[in-house]
Amino acid sequence: PLKTDDTADSQEVAADSSESTHQKVTPFARAGILSQMTFWWLNPLMKTGYQKPLDDKDMPLLGAADRAQSQYSMFLEKLNKNKNKQTSHDATPPSILWAIVSQHKCGIMVSGLFALLKVLTLSTGPLLLRAFINLSTGKVTSDSKHEGYMLAALMFICKLCESLSQRQWYFRTRRLGLQVRSLLSAAIYRKQQKLSSSAKMAHSSGQIMNYLTVDAYRVGEFPYWFHQTWTTVVQLCIALVILYSAVGAAMVSSLVVVVITVLCNAPLAKLQHRFQSKLMEATDARLKAMSESLVHMKVLKLYAWEGHFKKAIEELREVEYRWLSAFQLSRAYNSVLFWSSPVWVSAVTFLTCYFLEIPLDASNVFTFIATLRLVQDPIRAIPEVLGVVVQAKVAFTRIEKFLGAPELNGRAKEKCSSVAISYPVAMNSCGFSWCEDPLKPNLKDISLVVKAGEKVAICGEVGSGKSTLLAAMLGEVPRTQGTIQVCGKIAYVSQNAWIQTGTVQENILFGSRMDSQRYQETLARCSLVKDLEMLPYGDDTEIGERGVNLSGGQKQRLQLARALYQDADIYLLDDPFSAVDAHTATSLFNEYVMGALSDKTVLLVTHQVDFLPVFDSILLMSDGEVIRSAPYRDLFADCQEFKDLVNAHKDTIEISDVDNNVAPHRANGTSTKEKHHINGSGYTKSEKPSPAHQLIKEEERETGDTGLKPYMIYLRQNRGFICLSVVVLGVQTSRSLFSQLLDSLFRAPMSFYDSTPLGRVLSRVSSDLSTVDLDVPFAFMFSLSASLNGYSNLGVLAVVTWQVLFVSVPMIVLSVRLQRYYLASAKELMRINGTTKSALANHLGESISGAITIRAFEEEDRFFDKNSDLVDKNAIPYFYNFAATEWLIQRLEIMSAAVLSFSAFLIVLLPPGTFSPGFVGMALSYGLSINMSFVSSIRKQCTFANQIISVERVNQYMDIKSEAAEVIEENRPAPDWPQIGSVEIRDLKVLDKCQLFEAVQEKEQGLDSLVAEDGSNWSMGQRQLFCLGRALLRRCHILVLDEATASIDNGTDVVLQKTIRTEFTHCTVIMVAHRIPTVMDCNMVLAMSDGKIMEYDKPTNLMET
Repeated sequence: PLKTDDTADSQEVAADSSESTHQKVTPFARAGILSQMTFWWLNPLMKTGYQKPLDDKDMPLLGAADRAQSQYSMFLEKLNKNKNKQTSHDATPPSILWAIVSQHKCGIMVSGLFALLKVLTLSTGPLLLRAFINLSTGKVTSDSKHEGYMLAALMFICKLCESLSQRQWYFRTRRLGLQVRSLLSAAIYRKQQKLSSSAKMAHSSGQIMNYLTVDAYRVGEFPYWFHQTWTTVVQLCIALVILYSAVGAAMVSSLVVVVITVLCNAPLAKLQHRFQSKLMEATDARLKAMSESLVHMKVLKLYAWEGHFKKAIEELREVEYRWLSAFQLSRAYNSVLFWSSPVWVSAVTFLTCYFLEIPLDASNVFTFIATLRLVQDPIRAIPEVLGVVVQAKVAFTRIEKFLGAPELNGRAKEKCSSVAISYPVAMNSCGFSWCEDPLKPNLKDISLVVKAGEKVAICGEVGSGKSTLLAAMLGEVPRTQGTIQVCGKIAYVSQNAWIQTGTVQENILFGSRMDSQRYQETLARCSLVKDLEMLPYGDDTEIGERGVNLSGGQKQRLQLARALYQDADIYLLDDPFSAVDAHTATSLFNEYVMGALSDKTVLLVTHQVDFLPVFDSILLMSDGEVIRSAPYRDLFADCQEFKDLVNAHKDTIEISDVDNNVAPHRANGTSTKEKHHINGSGYTKSEKPSPAHQLIKEEERETGDTGLKPYMIYLRQNRGFICLSVVVLGVQTSRSLFSQLLDSLFRAPMSFYDSTPLGRVLSRVSSDLSTVDLDVPFAFMFSLSASLNGYSNLGVLAVVTWQVLFVSVPMIVLSVRLQRYYLASAKELMRINGTTKSALANHLGESISGAITIRAFEEEDRFFDKNSDLVDKNAIPYFYNFAATEWLIQRLEIMSAAVLSFSAFLIVLLPPGTFSPGFVGMALSYGLSINMSFVSSIRKQCTFANQIISVERVNQYMDIKSEAAEVIEENRPAPDWPQIGSVEIRDLKVLDKCQLFEAVQEKEQGLDSLVAEDGSNWSMGQRQLFCLGRALLRRCHILVLDEATASIDNGTDVVLQKTIRTEFTHCTVIMVAHRIPTVMDCNMVLAMSDGKIMEYDKPTNLMET
């Protein structure tokens, strides 16, 4: 269940004065009532956006109430309050939905009042129209001129109130949706920091990315449409009352048509929910496959597997297309149903009047038409409302399920008052299971006591449970029995290096304050000084995502430096020396473990047998059990398994005596000479050029007015000019865009992936593609239909009262100019919104992959704070974008109200009899609707212009500079090749040869056993063996091994090296290796240093020189 007692989450939000100096808090926070009602506070930003393309620094920060941390803190407070109200017998978790509603009930009520005021002022239109027609027919004779002027003025005032109330309604609900989106984004991020191992299996990183970048946004859209659900009913009821006063009993026929329309839609509502649920499941599967392919693109390219994985993703996308088509067709059916309903209402009502012989005159006919036009737009908006409601419900259900997923069952370690506790690690008869099943333990009957300052080595064969034991000490593995106590500050170095996107210095400091002396000593102890001097910008060099521009050894040493700089009490080191050569490993062991950590408690997983004699105690593990625990001499004398492990290593070493290089046991600190050396050779920053050409480039985005380019990209995908079916156009265009995007990504060179954070690509294939799939087609249709409706209304009004052209033509010109003024800022705001979402997705992806390290260092709050900042940065352009939309529409509505009032004044001003009552009714009924239709047209156009930015962003990655062609024509084989061929499988022994037979046999499903995301349910050594087995099956002519056996024990390594020699005799084998016996087994050795070739000769010749 979602935890509600997180005190760190409830801390106060920093005051506005503590914000960065170059940005101020939004003027909205200190705007007066009049400024808020008229959006005057937005004028400075709109002016800036018109003068130049906006960037991040131009936008003031959000107010404190709108920030993610503030919203999340209030959400937790409400959740705790609801939890405390529950009885002790009620085990159900408190409702997340109710907590959100109670948190924002004031905002919901205030926006609801504005919505009701809008409905009431809108409903006065037909009544004023009837009064005008009665005035023109002479039914009202006393001082008709003055009464006409009063009616015209009253019409303008009502329209003004309608505009003010509706704009506040929409703005406040958009702001409410932003707050809900921010708190859900924060809750999703906080939840992924606490997920248990079983929950991680159920929620992949791709799914979690979808929760944050798609589902939270869908839920955030719902508050905008919430009041539309009940105001449509209220407006319909008021309209029926007005209709009854106009056409009497014929109103019943109007009600019947409306009821039939609703009943026809009822069965489809459930289908829509099912289609949306299936669509999101298909999207999750496709995004998971995309994420895995993009992360491991280098492997796919080296194996030439692009075609296979691309086909797999295309098949998943086809499943997604089927559900997308079904969902869009249901929406299209709704649109046809509700858009045609006003026509059916009119026809049936007039037909009923004819049969019932109800007299129809100008007064009741045009009152009926005006009333029908008032409810026309709300009725036609029902399909859109239903679509949003269904999407929000499905999205919220998915998020709620995720937030209720199992969490880590507390930390294994306890807070201790004294750092110098005698036994910082104590385990008594403990059992641990990743799947939380006592019958399937990964570790069994573990009893262990580690004294303060003790050095403990953990060794054993591949898959024996060494890494799981360290994970258990970190509290990552569910405990099924026994007791465990881990006291003190922990530093953890994982076997698979986790590196953040950022500078070298940021990775080492890891949130700690800079201490120059400690920093310099850390660099020296970890042998990083020389590496920093080689990097282009020293420790200010930006490391690519997952450390792509560092070698495996450099990444491990960076991890070691991060751990050492923390000055922890307990160091858990998971085979950190496997990625470095023997000489460096020995140097690091001496300087790091026996020197810098001489007074620290250290538990080291290692396969380097040479280091074992100097440890206080050695744990020998096998099949998840500690079979012996003793010092080296006792273990070697009494334990045959340990003796076999040591002898397996000694049998392979005849040319090197590394033992002599290891520091004496319990080396306490460093000598004066060593300290002088460290201080004297410390890293000194030299003056470097500006890091403008770092590996990670700033995300590209279009700027300024791109004209019709994005629209043309969208429409030309499938001859969109002649394809007017919105569903066919939308689905086929999405299919074409995704196909081109996928081709471009799989054909992109590795340099693109090295310099592009994964979050930028994932944000395009998740949120942007979701917008292209679901929103853009209907935005296009609504924009087109609303424009036709608005301009046709204006045309009728101009024909009936041509004098209105004197006002309407300048109004159209001014509206177009105002729209361009608005779009100059709005487009940039949407583009910035896209780039900030990429940063948010990238941070989430890194946090998921490094969750264990983040928890081990207790840095969850710092990462959560950074996520909250990124959520706010993403919310800022969105906030100003929807505020700018209301700013524009309010000004357009005021101009439309002016046209309507001018028409009314004109009718009164001209001599009596100039216009017949029919003409008066037609002019004013169309005038009443022009305010809605024309403004709706502009609003839909702006919405479409904002959403087409997603097409623009997808297009940016559709034309990535490609690598060499897949097929080179001059290298094609003969057309008749091969003439004869066969495939035969006989005596398959790959599992045996790569030492995986027993590990696979132990699994219930054997070869069908699941491999989780990143292979996390297999040990690091087993994952390397999988890769080797894959190479054995390919029967290739060139085999490249990059530290392929670094994470496995010496005994297994000996067998594998023999397998490589026998099975790859026909191959050219190029291997990166650090183990001396492996190097000596090669025909030729290439020695490198500082990126240069130092020596290249036979190993025996190199030994002699």
